[in-house]
Amino acid sequence: MKYLVQLCRILVGVTFIISGMIKLNDPMGFSFKLEDYFAPGVLNLPFLVPYALAFAIFVCIFEVVLGVTLLVGYKKKLTLWLLLAMLVFFGFLTFYSAYFNKVTDCGCFGDAIKFTPWQSFTKDLVLLALTLVVFFGQKYIHPLTKGKLPLVVTCLSVLFCIIFVYYVYNHLPVKDFRVYKIGTNIPKGMELPPNAVTYYWTFKIDGQNKVIETKDPSFPKIAGEYVSLTSKTEMPPIHDFYIQDKDRSTDYLEEFINKDKLLMVISYRLDRANQEAFKAIKTVTDKAMKNGYTVIGLTSQMEKAPYIVKKYELNFNFYYNDATTLKTMIRSNPGLITLSKGTIIDKKHYNDSEKLSIDN
Repeated sequence: MKYLVQLCRILVGVTFIISGMIKLNDPMGFSFKLEDYFAPGVLNLPFLVPYALAFAIFVCIFEVVLGVTLLVGYKKKLTLWLLLAMLVFFGFLTFYSAYFNKVTDCGCFGDAIKFTPWQSFTKDLVLLALTLVVFFGQKYIHPLTKGKLPLVVTCLSVLFCIIFVYYVYNHLPVKDFRVYKIGTNIPKGMELPPNAVTYYWTFKIDGQNKVIETKDPSFPKIAGEYVSLTSKTEMPPIHDFYIQDKDRSTDYLEEFINKDKLLMVISYRLDRANQEAFKAIKTVTDKAMKNGYTVIGLTSQMEKAPYIVKKYELNFNFYYNDATTLKTMIRSNPGLITLSKGTIIDKKHYNDSEKLSIDN
């Protein structure tokens, strides 16, 4: 029992730290996921949307610190009760999402590891079971060292989390797990992967319907009566990128995506953008144009674009794309992305706009 408790303790503690750090690396992404949960069609808590980022940061830090305190054995009773409460709460959320098909990705491990709703719920159940083992065997849990070292380690973990999240919030995630990371070729990412289509053939065999799954569209040689055929096409990694006009009637993707030098100014919502950042962005975009770049803006709020262009005397036009896509592309509002023949070369937060690679 002693060794089982220690093993469960390590598994739960390390999992909480990894999960918390991955989300802490991208607090904006986790806040967007919480906004999905707060939406009217899910938990119907729209009044919490303005506080989604603060709540996301708190949960991430709390998760990491609980993992640390469990491993070092600091305040074991309080730690275990808080772990159980958190697992029960998130278990409810993941079950609700899975059963009612509300949120397709819980965001438990950010964009690093994608879970289906039922996988997320199963993961929470496993962690809950492991934590219960530790809870009922907590007499075997002792601080790693005597004295104040466990307290010091806990405080240092809190301080580290605060410094780390401050940095990534004011710049960009240290590690980019999204499909629009540097080095991605957008046109290639929009291509269907090999064997993207799966065919489901239904045959009546021995009086019962049986489904045969194939990747080949040719009629299968099955000893049975054919009933029906359905198919499912796997989406390419990038399936939601376009550059449209205000009326969304014309797509300029082909015109811009193969440019040798393209600079995109991304703002998923102009009303939430840091307005002062457009002053620095004007300096950068003017310099980019002198160096031969084509510059365009992308936003989901085309009606607000003329005001921004006029107020900050921007020398480029905005085009439309969906807010979800733009939030995925860069965790900065506004943000800057340079491309060459469709390949993402550089990405910068508006705080680092002067560091963008736009030299001759």
